[in-house]
Amino acid sequence: MTSNVLLSLALFAFVNSITPGPNNVMLTASGASFGYRRSLPHMLGITLGVAIMLLLVGAGLGTVFEAMPGLYVALKYIGAVYLLYLAWRIARAGAVEAGETAGKPFTFLQAAAFQWVNPKAWIMAVGIIATYMPREPFLSNLITAVIVLSLINFPSISLWTLCGSAVRRALRKPAAIQWFNRCMALLLVASLYPIVLPLFAA
Repeated sequence: MTSNVLLSLALFAFVNSITPGPNNVMLTASGASFGYRRSLPHMLGITLGVAIMLLLVGAGLGTVFEAMPGLYVALKYIGAVYLLYLAWRIARAGAVEAGETAGKPFTFLQAAAFQWVNPKAWIMAVGIIATYMPREPFLSNLITAVIVLSLINFPSISLWTLCGSAVRRALRKPAAIQWFNRCMALLLVASLYPIVLPLFAA
C-alpha cells in the first residue's frame, strides 16, 4: 500500500469515524448518562466490531450480499428497527449518579454486535474494501487497513463520549439530562434518513 493510498484511507476512516452517526450519537448520550469510564466498553466494542466487520467483508462476505441482495436489504431494515428501539431507550434514560444501579451502558459485546446492523459501519467497511484496498498483496493490505481504521476510530469516537461527559457535568439537574437524552434520541432517529429516503422515492 503506497503512502498516498494510506493517507487517503486514513482520511476516509477519520471522516467516517468523527462525523455524526448512530455510534457517536449513542456515545454522546452514554457519556452524559454514565460518564467516560463506564462508556469505555461501549467504545472498545465499536472499534473492535468495525475492525472485525472490515476483516470479514474483505475476506469475502461482500460477495454473499452480491449473490443474495435480499439478505442485505433485510439486515438494513432490521438495523433501522433496532435503532428506533435504541432511540426509545436513550429518550427514557436519565443521569446515573454514583451508587445507582438503574440503567446500564452498552457492554463490549453489545456494541460490537451492533455494528452488523449499523448502516454507517457497513458503508465504511465496504467503502474501504472497494475504494482504498489494492488487490496485491491483498492480505497484508487488509491487515494494514484494519490497523489504520482501529487507530483512527477509537480516539475519534472518544471525543463524542468526552463531549457527553462534559455535558453531564454541566447539566446538573436530572431533568436537564433527560431533555439532552431526548435530543440525542431524535438525532439517532434522524440518522435513519439514508435508509428511509428510498422508501418515499420508490
